[in-house]
Amino acid sequence: MHTAAAVLLALALGAVALRGVAEPGVALAFAALIALGECVRITLPGDREQAPIGAAGALAYALLGPLRGVPTAHGTLQVVAVTGAGLLLAWLPGLALPHRPERPHRRPPWADPARRDGAARRLLAVGFAAAVFQPLYNGGLVDRFSPEGPAYGAFLTTVAALAALCDATLAALLRCDSAGPESGLRLPAALEDELRSLFGIGSAIVATGMLVSLAAGEVGLWALPLFCTPLLLAQVSFRRAAAVRATTGQTIASLARATEVAGYTPHGHARRVADTACALGRELGLGTRELALLEYAALMHDVGQLSLVEPVPDGATALLPCDEQQRIARLGSEVISRTGVPRQVAEQVARLADPCAGPVGGEGPAPLAARIIRVANAHDDLLTTARGRGVGEAVGRLEALEVLRLGRGRLYDARVVDALVRVGGQARG
Repeated sequence: MHTAAAVLLALALGAVALRGVAEPGVALAFAALIALGECVRITLPGDREQAPIGAAGALAYALLGPLRGVPTAHGTLQVVAVTGAGLLLAWLPGLALPHRPERPHRRPPWADPARRDGAARRLLAVGFAAAVFQPLYNGGLVDRFSPEGPAYGAFLTTVAALAALCDATLAALLRCDSAGPESGLRLPAALEDELRSLFGIGSAIVATGMLVSLAAGEVGLWALPLFCTPLLLAQVSFRRAAAVRATTGQTIASLARATEVAGYTPHGHARRVADTACALGRELGLGTRELALLEYAALMHDVGQLSLVEPVPDGATALLPCDEQQRIARLGSEVISRTGVPRQVAEQVARLADPCAGPVGGEGPAPLAARIIRVANAHDDLLTTARGRGVGEAVGRLEALEVLRLGRGRLYDARVVDALVRVGGQARG
């Protein structure tokens, strides 16, 4: 994908150099907007970086028809060239950054794989949008649609939606490639996450790009700062949301460590259970949001043990009677529900001790996340018990898997146990 983007950019720059720049002032304004947008980035859930203003500016230039009523003629390759120039301009300040191995977060943009991936996606997605719109516009086929009529708007919406779908597909492919086959991340799950993100900041990017391209036909280049300001305000809101997520993460980390500090669970138990649960979730096709909630619940699944007078030996709740497991789970859920974390986390913890043989207390089957945590917790508890008996690691894993198989379909969800067998029961930590 990087090679395709580089070849496309080289071809575009070469073509523009040979035939000259059409409407140089317009091209410079859009390049500056894209560069500015790349310098003002935000971090989305899942540690994905995005440059909304830069993306909206590039899309607007790709969909730009008339400017103040005068037809434009920049074409597809100039759209790619201007987008690439804007990306390169945004990277120039990185030349002033000294190389400091102890500060990897200050490395230049071109040394950051995420930034390179984002640049390749931007060029290819914008090139796709321009390749669909510009030939039809410059060939006169769009002239039958009045710029003030609904048909022209519907046409722009269709092209923008296709461009967004192209960008989401490229992002999903890059995520699967960077995660590697050992992560268990599948393309459908990654694509579902990317498509779901379109309903957030993605929809604002597409709407702003379309709005700028339409408004430029009436007010000219003033449309760029005028209609990108709301998107800038949206970025501020996303930054505040990120701060809230950071606070939530600190709360979860504190609760997860509370049982270890108090001596109720072995050191690293919560982290191991969370790692195993996330591996099982990816194997079962959960998306990014579901995996995040699953990790939160797995980290805090033992909070209910703090209500016990005497700690459970080795913190192994999986070896307790079913009624006692459910009591601890519900006590933990009550604590979690008062911490401000998403309510789904408390619900998952409340149901993680429910057997899968049938509904409990008139309730339906436990959520998949709760069933995953139940298996992951039992797996680590059984391994800890085996280590306490002096059993070797390999033998302990075989014993744990055998116990889980015996409870398959009765105490533990069959799909989750089978997924654990496939991933090898490997927990990090």
